[in-house]
Amino acid sequence: MTASDPKTDLLRYLQEARDALLWKLDGLSEYDVRRPLTPTGTNLLGLVKHVAGVELGYFGDTFGRPFFVAEPPPRWYTDDAEANADMWATADESREEIIGLYHRTWEHADATIAALPLDAIGHVPWWPQERREVTLHRILIHVIGDVQRHAGHADIVRELIDGTAGLLEAKDNMPPGDQAWWAAYRNGLEGVAREAGGR
Repeated sequence: MTASDPKTDLLRYLQEARDALLWKLDGLSEYDVRRPLTPTGTNLLGLVKHVAGVELGYFGDTFGRPFFVAEPPPRWYTDDAEANADMWATADESREEIIGLYHRTWEHADATIAALPLDAIGHVPWWPQERREVTLHRILIHVIGDVQRHAGHADIVRELIDGTAGLLEAKDNMPPGDQAWWAAYRNGLEGVAREAGGR
């Protein structure tokens, strides 16, 4: 077994989650990337916008390295933003603008990760007082979990839109099967659910 560097490993997992999340937007119309497909409004472009804000906060503000210095933050990133403003894109916010922000967010986050040791201390102002002091290591794990969770949301939303499934275009991680195979598989699961539910 070859030795590995913990920071490099963590950054690789973070980047894989980022890439998976963005891939879910590929090839979709403006309507489809914004379309809410759950009762709570989950949509693909909103997930990207939200995760950009997550990384800006945790790898910027938490470690005294704010992203918005030369320019004011957008309203959705401020304390007086409306509820869930980071979970959807306005008609004036283009897909390119949000993806571009997310790419700049990666660069800022990656610079913080490169500049600080894993045991560097930061403070999360929006966490309860007794848990605010954190290490970069803890924040990396926290953010990886958050981005992976939202990439999973994106998996389901994208599948609901057009049936596209899998981790990445070149790494779909799905069992082989054509549309008929998947239909039979799903029908089998429906049968098991009905049997277990007494229907």
